[in-house]
Amino acid sequence: MDTITATAVESSGGPRAEPETIDLAVHGMTCAACVSRVERALAAVPGVAAASVNLADRRARVDWRGAAPGLATLVAAVETAGYRAGPAPRDAAEEAAAERAAAAAARRDLWLVGIAAALTLPLVLHMLAPLLGALGHVEARLPVWAQMALATPVQFWIGARFYRAAWPALKAGVGNMDLLVVLGTSAAYGLSAYNVVLGGPGADLYFEAAAVVITLVLLGRTLEDRARRGTTAAIRALMALRPDSAWVERGASVLELPLALVRPGDVVRVKPGERIPVDGVVVEGASQADESLITGESLPVDKAVGDHVVGGAINGDGLLRVRVAAVGRDSTLARIIALVQGAQASKAPIQRLVDRISAAFVPAVVGLALLTFAVWWLVGGDPAAALLNAVSVLVVACPCALGLATPTAIMVGTGLAARHGILIKDAEALERASHVSAVVFDKTGTLTEGRPALTGVWPAPGVAEDELIALAASAQAGSEHPLARAVLDRAAAQGLALRPVTNFRRLPGRGLGADIGDAGGPRRLLLGSAALMREHGIDIAAFDARAAAEADSGRTAIWVAEAGDRARLLGLLVAGDALKQNAAAAVARLKALGIETVLMTGDTARAAAVAARALGVDRVLAEVLPEAKAAEVARLKAAGGIVAMVGDGVNDAPALAAADIGIAMGGGSDVAMETAAVTLMRGDPLLVADAVTLSRRTGRKIRENLFWAFVYNLVALPLAAAGLLSPMIAGAAMAFSSVSVVTNSLLLRRWRAGETG
Repeated sequence: MDTITATAVESSGGPRAEPETIDLAVHGMTCAACVSRVERALAAVPGVAAASVNLADRRARVDWRGAAPGLATLVAAVETAGYRAGPAPRDAAEEAAAERAAAAAARRDLWLVGIAAALTLPLVLHMLAPLLGALGHVEARLPVWAQMALATPVQFWIGARFYRAAWPALKAGVGNMDLLVVLGTSAAYGLSAYNVVLGGPGADLYFEAAAVVITLVLLGRTLEDRARRGTTAAIRALMALRPDSAWVERGASVLELPLALVRPGDVVRVKPGERIPVDGVVVEGASQADESLITGESLPVDKAVGDHVVGGAINGDGLLRVRVAAVGRDSTLARIIALVQGAQASKAPIQRLVDRISAAFVPAVVGLALLTFAVWWLVGGDPAAALLNAVSVLVVACPCALGLATPTAIMVGTGLAARHGILIKDAEALERASHVSAVVFDKTGTLTEGRPALTGVWPAPGVAEDELIALAASAQAGSEHPLARAVLDRAAAQGLALRPVTNFRRLPGRGLGADIGDAGGPRRLLLGSAALMREHGIDIAAFDARAAAEADSGRTAIWVAEAGDRARLLGLLVAGDALKQNAAAAVARLKALGIETVLMTGDTARAAAVAARALGVDRVLAEVLPEAKAAEVARLKAAGGIVAMVGDGVNDAPALAAADIGIAMGGGSDVAMETAAVTLMRGDPLLVADAVTLSRRTGRKIRENLFWAFVYNLVALPLAAAGLLSPMIAGAAMAFSSVSVVTNSLLLRRWRAGETG
């Protein structure tokens, strides 16, 4: 689905049958509780079919069914919930502007951290004095009014952001991380200020605790934001591939025009070294194209007249004239970006459980802090210790780590996959792919080159070889089936004229029938399998042994016969389709991962067995009709485990849909992208194993992140409640817990194609 702008939304008429997708940038979210609150606010808007919010990239994706206005209503709902929102960046220019704004905000925050640290350091000198020999015998604690003067700007100027974020949450009766910080630091500052005013010079003060917590939390947020921007590096790199303009031929002139003014059918010129601005077909020139950031292919691809080029690729050393096929959001690169953004915006099933836990987290922590205060005061009789321990409970809690654990790993994993030519449709597909136990391969075009060539022609007595090829080619004119292309290519190479065809009949799983124009009247032709010949009573004994020998060598027999009154065998054509260079290695890698490999093909059992031996697959399903492929996949699923189906994304669409994971090796075709859960942008079967290993590695990172996030809270909260953590240590631990989760996700970028674990 396309992301729509405010204009598109608000100019629409009535309610839509199919939902549109609206992407929002949401500002002010700090933890998983914020995510839940924004999602609830958006879901409550009439016309919203579904809403998903991502803490890692601070974006919301809304499926909108309602009438106009759409965007304005959604923004208002987010702002009512206490956050700011606007349209998400839609292109490279807007993304770059957003990145510049984020970088400026990060620099401003870094300055604030420095100022906060400078104001806080004198407050904690008395704690450092015993460690410093020169100060070991002097009084390092500042006068009470000086302490208050230093702590006040930290609390209410630098810490103002926490109050601004906490107040709307408090009004709505919900909690977030900012509320915990505000409650804890305000309690410490407030008691200290009270003691300064009423308690005199010897009063107990906790200004340093409040100031240190705010400084450390702000430092943690700054480091977290810096690390978090690294998780979106892949999508920013894809957006940066889109040129802003193109050299377009207009009559005798060549004009540099913005891409928005380029239309399908235009002819653009691409100079050496420039990025190709559009999807199209080369009409003049020869060069090479570096498509590595789109398909993951490391080597440049030769381009000549008639070849397809992809917008975003880098032209080599030749000048190309390209006729535009697609531009803007219809281009391959735009669809890739949309798919990656969709995957990053989606939620894995485990994240939904985490969100439910996080929604109750802040209220539970506030309750634990109140209980801690009551127990220490009533049992210990020390209200000062009770307050400090309650503050520690409030500031040590960290729903941020829980909220970031899953989305940061998914963003890094899906972005990394896209850079290697693997498009993962959503987070659920990523999670399922990590548990694949069996992979079913279609043979033609998946494990073979998909470009069979005629390797043998045996005409029947009385039939010329050229006539046999011309008749077979005429019957298959216009067909895109690989075997048909092999016959047509041979006819074209020999300069044979094709004859008119009528009454064309496709016979699934067996072949075809057609009436071929001839001087003596139409000839009813049959092309296909031996079974088709037997159905029509055609004697094939003359070439039966030859066909068997070819089948034993892995080649496919195409029987050609006349039907009707002149029924007779015209001859035998044999086509061979070479295995892809990496096919056997791909099967071996999957088996090394503990995954069962299955070859499913419509070929004869003997031809399939030859291919299976060369590939090393575990099981073979031969002579499977196209309409039966989905049923075979369903049978494998019923046997247990998670089944992936690998096909070309067009004729294998039913089987791809029937599998737990559909993997389309379609070169980025429309059908492949829409049907399959995973699309491989180039026809390399090794990418199947790469998709599985990267999914497993991403799943491992998610589990690691969630483990440490939960363990952190399970350990830290009891320690704080027991009085074993000071507020300052608690603040430091909380600040760096979310940083550690994001950093762990970023370690996923060390994954390399070809890894087996």
